[in-house]
Formats: sequence, structure tokens, C-alpha cells
Amino acid sequence: MPVGYLFPVVLTALGTLFALRPVPFSRPLGRPSYFLGLAANELPFAAFFWLLLLPTALAFAQGDIDSAGGWAVVGLAAATTPGLAVIARRGLGDRKRIEHAMDEGLGAGWRAALDADLAGGLRRRPPVARILFLPILKRRMDVRRAANLAYGDAGRRNLLDLYHHRSRPQGAPVMIHLHGGHYDSGHKNSQSLALLYHLASQGWVCVSANYRLRPEFQHPDHLIDLKKIIAWVREHAHEYGADPSTLFVAGSSAGGHMAALAALTPNDPAFQPGFEDADTSVTGAVYLNGWYGPYFGQGPESSPLARITADAPPFFVAHGDLDPLVPVADARHFAERLRETSSAPVVYAELRGGNHAFDLYHSFRFEALVDAIEAFTARVRSQNRTSA
Repeated sequence: MPVGYLFPVVLTALGTLFALRPVPFSRPLGRPSYFLGLAANELPFAAFFWLLLLPTALAFAQGDIDSAGGWAVVGLAAATTPGLAVIARRGLGDRKRIEHAMDEGLGAGWRAALDADLAGGLRRRPPVARILFLPILKRRMDVRRAANLAYGDAGRRNLLDLYHHRSRPQGAPVMIHLHGGHYDSGHKNSQSLALLYHLASQGWVCVSANYRLRPEFQHPDHLIDLKKIIAWVREHAHEYGADPSTLFVAGSSAGGHMAALAALTPNDPAFQPGFEDADTSVTGAVYLNGWYGPYFGQGPESSPLARITADAPPFFVAHGDLDPLVPVADARHFAERLRETSSAPVVYAELRGGNHAFDLYHSFRFEALVDAIEAFTARVRSQNRTSA
């Protein structure tokens, strides 16, 4: 039995199975199946080439397929390939589904209403070579990361990274992103980096930040940290070319929950102890694979659902329909409630076959979202210019 060939094929087969049929996180196999399924779900092309095709070719070239066991592994690789094809087709098809969501949330003629300078900078094609060959590599040569800038007094949990174009253009809009991790783990410089690096390459100033974690800290400590980040950006980001009058807040999973709360509680002194006079309002919010309910047994007021008002800022919400951590029904309910109450645009993009944490890699699915988020911000900025 060629063990060196067996291992990548079995790994890919399991990942493909769990991507197609995720196990709820609450079940015994939920956590390992999630991590296996996530990689296969977002990187089907890389999985096929590096873990199926190349090992199979090497096994034949080295004469390892000389027994029934070897041919059984070949058969497993062949049986896994159609599953990866289904996954790849879903990911490729999400671009059209996301475009439909943009039309539904912004109106069919939204592109024609964009300011010419903003419309001209929008990307037209996904970075196919990067998706196929370098899906894990996030950094870009034209973007500089200023790492570990302190925004508070909580040590490494109050540090942020700031991304900006090396030419440091002036008047740059700002995007702040908060990582996920169940509010008890995770770190900056880990999620949505494809989004942050792309926007920074287009002249934005982007921020990825740590925040205090449970169980030592509880709500609203995390939200207070985000408010501090917003206040820090408004005070210091001009040093890097930013105009923080245009400031979007984004987050993944728990970070999305926090970003939504911040967007829906602008300038609330209850969440700004010691900096009550700071402007913590935002231009818009981006809510990725988020949690929508209350915070760990606290009351409904700790949920973004309880904070929705008619003057909520524009929202872009994206959620996978196969998310094993947060049911897609929760995302639909939040988007519906927001649309019923808020007078601002709401884009809800539901990703077919999407898992949790779909923003970790350069994938066809996430790059389509990156383009849509950039276009969403362009529409909001265009509207704000018109109304100014």
C-alpha cells in the first residue's frame, strides 16, 4: 500500500465529503470535519492539482500502483474528483449570485449611478493565476503593513496593523476589519486579508486589529475596543494618507457581530467610557459569516438585531448556505429585519455551498465578494457625495 499516496487522497476525499455535507459544529465530528471541509470548499482547484492529480502521477511514475491497494487509492481519487467539480462549480457560480444580490440591494441601475472616478477603479476580472497557484499568499508588493500599532492599554490585545499603498495617496477611505474566533481566540492579520490587501492596493487605508478576549473579558469590552479603534483611526490615520470621514467597519464571525454592533450604536457613551466625545459613527458595515444573536447568555440588547433603527448605515451581509456554525436562516432573518427598518441600502449575498470562514483564502468565491464589497462601498460613497 503506497502510504505516501494514500494520505493526500484520503485527506482530500474526507474534505470533499465534509464540504458537500457539513457536520453541525455541535456534533462530535463537527470541529475536525469543519476544518477539513473548509479547505476543500474554498480551494478545490488546489486540492485537485496538489493532492489528487500530482500524487497520482507521481505514484504511477514511481511504480507504486502495483497492487490492489494502490488501485483502490486510484479509484478513491477518481471518485473524489466529481465532488471537487461540484464544489468548484458552486464557487464559480457565486459571482453571478453576488451580482444579483447587488442588484436586489442597490437597485438594477446602481452601476450607472456611480461617480466616474470610483467606477473606473473597480476590478473587472478575478485574479485567476493567484487563485489557482497562490491561494494562500496574501501579501502584495505595492502595499505596506505598519504592524503592531497600539490603540489602547491592553498590551498585545490592543494592537492593530495598518495597510496602505506604498505611494501613500491622500484622502484615502478607511476599512477596519475585526477577526473571528468565538470571542475567545483569533488574531489580527488572519482573516479577510485578500480584501484588505486589495483595497489597500487601490488606495485605501485598511486596519486589522486585535481585541480583548473572553473569558477574562466580556461584552461590551470587545465592542469598547472596536470603538477605541475607530477613535484611533479618526485621530491618527491621516498620518498614513487617510480621510477617516469615510470609514467602513467589517468583521468575520464574532468580528462581524462586533462590527454590526458598532455600526448600529454610533457615539453611544455607554460603549465609549473615557472617550465619550469621540466620533464612532461609520459610513457602512460589512458583515461576513457572522453571529447574529445575543452574546453568550446575555440579554437581547447584546444582539445586533435589537439595535436596528431607521437610521442604520448601509450594510453588506454575506453568509454561506452550508455554514455549520451559524444557520443561514439567522442571516436571512437579520437582513430581512434590517431591510424592513432601515432606510439605507442592504445587500444580502447568500453563497451556495459556502462554509464558515470563507474569507481565509484567495478563492473564486471570496474574490467575487471582494469585488462586490468594493463596488458596494463605491455606491455608498457616490450617494454620500450626492447628498453632501
